[in-house]
Amino acid sequence: MRNEIDLYALDITGATFTQACGGPCTEGCLTLARIGADAWAVGDSKRPDLAPLRYSTVELDAAGIDPARFGLPA
Repeated sequence: MRNEIDLYALDITGATFTQACGGPCTEGCLTLARIGADAWAVGDSKRPDLAPLRYSTVELDAAGIDPARFGLPA
C-alpha cells in the first residue's frame, strides 16, 4: 500500500496562485499553487469561483503541467 496524502484535506487558504497563459488570456489561463511538498492546486482564471483541483507532482507531470512554466520550482 502506498503512503498517499489526502490532497483535499490540505488547507489552501492563503495559497499563492501563479498564472500562465499559452497566448492571449481571453479564453482563461491555468493557475497553479504549491500546497504541500508533493501537492499542487490547479485553477482556472476565468472561473475563480470554482474550487481548484488538486494533484500530486506525479499527476501534474502526467498531465503535462510544468511548474517551471509558472516560475515555480518542481
